[in-house]
Amino acid sequence: MVHAVLEITQDLSLRIMRRTVGTEKSIRTALAPLITLLVVGTSGAEEIVDGIAAQVGSEIVLISDVYQIAEPPERRLREQGASEKEIAMLRAEILERMIERALIRQVVRRAELDATEAEVDTAIGNIASENGLTMEQLRASVEAQGLPFEAYRERIRGEIEHAKVINGMIGARVRVDEKDVRALYDQEYGDQPAGGTEVHLRHILVPFDSEDPAARRRACAQTRKALVRIRGGEPFQDVAAEVSTVKPEKGGDIGWFHSSSLAPWMMDAIDPLSDGGTSDVIEMPFGCNLLHVDEKRAYEQIAYEDVHDRLADYLYQKRLGEEYSAFIDELREKTFIERKGIFADAARLGDGKDTGAGDIDLGLGNDTF
Repeated sequence: MVHAVLEITQDLSLRIMRRTVGTEKSIRTALAPLITLLVVGTSGAEEIVDGIAAQVGSEIVLISDVYQIAEPPERRLREQGASEKEIAMLRAEILERMIERALIRQVVRRAELDATEAEVDTAIGNIASENGLTMEQLRASVEAQGLPFEAYRERIRGEIEHAKVINGMIGARVRVDEKDVRALYDQEYGDQPAGGTEVHLRHILVPFDSEDPAARRRACAQTRKALVRIRGGEPFQDVAAEVSTVKPEKGGDIGWFHSSSLAPWMMDAIDPLSDGGTSDVIEMPFGCNLLHVDEKRAYEQIAYEDVHDRLADYLYQKRLGEEYSAFIDELREKTFIERKGIFADAARLGDGKDTGAGDIDLGLGNDTF
């Protein structure tokens, strides 16, 4: 479309469940990915002398727990040549998120939001069903990863309790008014063109240094060979995956564009093409190009009603995330938190940088925050 679809992106610390979490359906949806819980021990590459990483109110977080959770992303970072400082930052970030989870657990206890055995049984049954497994197969899969099934149940329990806190204590604070949804629509779609044509394009680009004639000749020769293959019957996307530097993983698919938003050289190339047509080689100062028309159609404006629910959900998620952050900040202020030993400077080490901890299962339920 002329406008990129508004992505409902969520901050690492704000990847929250939908507003309906707490219902049987939403809990089932939220818990489904836990079939692939990352359950690992230490790799043995580093001997851990256990101790206390942090005290959070009356709870403690052990160094061994931090290292256990850090092991998979740490291994990936080391394979990428990460420095010891980056590894320390990863561990520090993980500790901060474990502290956050400890704060949530304490809220659960105070507010008596504990998950019942029936809720845990239902959630696990749904996970098994939606993954096409019997309970025995689910148990075998979990235990094959080195996790006792009772420990798995506790992770599911933590997931449910986390959802209850979000909905019962945070979600109730969030309001999305119709005027806010309308304002977002106007912001994102208010300048849509009236009528015209839109086209779904694929692109092959073989770049060259404009000051190197030999490189130019090689690039354009490669592009001409690609065109011969395409006109000989090979799918454009297959050739693009091999040749192009533009979206090769998507077969050169660069999406939908309104004709008025395309550069003149692109419009000139695709104007005579029908669906499925490929341009001749187009030599530009930055490289040699091929354009392919997947589809042309009359442009229809995106109506408010068509995107209302998605925009409303985006606003809800954004505000829920903001409320969650404020809620956690309040808990941190009211709770005694002390980082110990090698983690004494953990909060400073994290420094807000993304070290990859955002995709880690903390073993405390689904790591959505």
